[in-house]
Amino acid sequence: MENVIVYTSTNCPHCRQVKSFLNEKGVSYEERNIEQNDDFAQQVWDMGMRAVPITVIGEYKIVGMNKTQFAKALATE
Repeated sequence: MENVIVYTSTNCPHCRQVKSFLNEKGVSYEERNIEQNDDFAQQVWDMGMRAVPITVIGEYKIVGMNKTQFAKALATE
């Protein structure tokens, strides 16, 4: 499986939901907290995004907790 990156912020309930979902599926991921690292925040802006969570799986960029998009992205791995 390709690298899975989850962009988060500290007190984001949707971010916790995404991380919990990935943990339940046994998917390992790298968490990048945009509040703790300005470079991670810049990466989010460079993607044209303005909010988290954003999960990057290969060519997929999933905003929020979208199980349909997760199913597609994880099925291609």
